[in-house]
Parts: sequence; C-alpha cells; structure tokens
Amino acid sequence: MTKARTNASASPAVGRNMVINGAMNVAQRSASVTGLGATLSAYHTVDRFPIAVSTSGRLTMTQTADGPNGISANCLKFDCTTADTSIAAGEYFLLRQPFEGQNLQRIGKGVAGAQQITISFYVKANAAFTFGCELEDKDNNRNITILFDTTTDWVRKVITIPADVDDGSSPFDDDNAESLRLNIWLHAGSTYTSGTLGTSWYNRVDANRAAGIDSFFSSTDNNFFITGVQMEVGPVATEFEQEDISTTLAKCQRYFETGKAGAVGNHPNEAGFFGGVVHYKVDKRAAPTLAQSGQSYREVSGDTIYIGSHGQQYALNLVNGFAYDAIHNGSNCKYIFTYTADAEL
Repeated sequence: MTKARTNASASPAVGRNMVINGAMNVAQRSASVTGLGATLSAYHTVDRFPIAVSTSGRLTMTQTADGPNGISANCLKFDCTTADTSIAAGEYFLLRQPFEGQNLQRIGKGVAGAQQITISFYVKANAAFTFGCELEDKDNNRNITILFDTTTDWVRKVITIPADVDDGSSPFDDDNAESLRLNIWLHAGSTYTSGTLGTSWYNRVDANRAAGIDSFFSSTDNNFFITGVQMEVGPVATEFEQEDISTTLAKCQRYFETGKAGAVGNHPNEAGFFGGVVHYKVDKRAAPTLAQSGQSYREVSGDTIYIGSHGQQYALNLVNGFAYDAIHNGSNCKYIFTYTADAEL
C-alpha cells in the first residue's frame, strides 16, 4: 500500500501581508513628482504610501522599474534634490502606510494573547545609512521604533516587533478609521531624536521616535529605494506575498480611484440640466471627497461646436458612487470630466 506524502513545510497563508501595494505596482496619481518638501503630508505617487515631510530640503519621489529580481519589478525611489544640513528641531521626513483598525484584529493587541508582528522590506541606497522603522499605535498613543541599515545593494530587512500586552494598551478599534501607521523615518530634528530608543512598546515620547537615524537630506547625492514591504502576524518573516495586479488595484481603489464620466443633454433652444451616475469600481472605505478636472462642455449647433466652461455639482455622494448634474445653455450638449474619489485615511 502506498502512503500519501505529507508536505512538512506548508505554504504560507494567502492574505498574510497586511500591507497594501507593498510591491509598489500601483500608482494611480502619478509615476513621479518633483520639488517635494516644505511642510506637507499627502499621497503623491505609489498608492497607500503617503509621505509626511517638514524640511528646507527638497526631493523627487518616483515609482521606478528597478526592483530586486524575483520580488517586484517596481520600487519606490527618493532622490534628494536640495540638501538640508542645518536641521531644525521640528523637522521630519517619513514614508508611511496607515491601517484600518478592522484589518488589525488578528494582532490581538493589548490582550493576553497579543501577537508579535514581523515587518520585512527590501531597501538600498547610494551609501550606508541608518534609518528607523516605527509602528505608531494611533488608538493608544503608543510607539516602537527599530533601526535598520542600508547598503548600495538590495537587502531584505526583517524587524520583529514584540507583542504589546501592557495594561495601558487596549485592542485596536474594530472600525474603518486609522488605528496604526507603519512609518519609515528618513530624516528628523532633535524633537524626535534627542531621546533613547526603547526595545518594547512605550507610551508615546516624541524624542524617542527617531533617535539614532541619519538624514536623507545630508547631500544631493542621496537616494533611497524600497519595495517588497510586508507586515504579518508572528515572529517569522515569510517570503514576500506575490499578488496579481488586479487584486492590488482593487484594494487601493477602496481608498482612492480616478476615472472619467460624462452625459448628453438635449434641451432645444434653452438652458437646462443634465447629468448621470457613476458607480465606483470598488466600494470606498467611507463617502469620499470628490474632485473634478478636465471639464469639456460642447454645444452643437449646425456645423459649429462651442467649447466652454459650465457648472457641475455633485447631487449625491455615497460609498458606492455619486450622481451629478451639469448645466448647459443649448441643444445637443455633451459634458465630459475626470473625477477623483478620495477616501484615504
């Protein structure tokens, strides 16, 4: 009789990576943005990875096809274009990913069965730097930062975060609001560096958050690359979870999408209203902030086409779509525009 063979090393669980777009494959807004700096906190290129920055330096942020073989063709790249060597106390530069509380319940934070968290990512830079990887608990105002080093070659960094079972910590809120941030510290002033790094979760002390890091803005020669970002429950970094692009895009579109819409009206010889309904490609996290651009209004009369700017307003805005009205002042009218729906954390 032949016995069935048992695979002693089962494949890692699908869906274990809590990071969205860790392969840096989706960039709905833009592939590259220059001149970033001053004080801002926003998304610019790669989806789900905003930056927060306050500095006199400037940088370019780019989605580029220079990822490590077998992990991802794409990565996120920062280039320092204006140096900042006189670092003010309150300066900072972070790459981050925010998480909804309802997607973190498997961690069991703040209870007896709380889990360790393992973060892994691939990085390289133009030189050897020390930067910081932080988890920022927004619900309990608690933090932990672990330092990591870069080289000029792609290297996978693995950081294991201890379970947080402190009496001062409660479970993450089970809702669609922001409960946790993964922060990569690349630059900071003394407000964030004058303390001492802890080895476990602590009640937030800003001076401890980036202690010991170097500055990305020390020279215009500096660059930093990152991809293959993964966060999973447990003390082991499994192989980076590969995901088809359509799945990643749908996850990103829960928070942001862009598309085109339009309508046709026919009110002979008089002004009037016409409109339409847009169904989002993916239901949003919450009712999004809507914006429009690239309006094109065309009024057809005989052989003449008039193009101008006419009014448009959103009549209804829900998590699954919106309705809109357009105003025209002639017959056989067409109205086309580009919309963005932003439900980011």
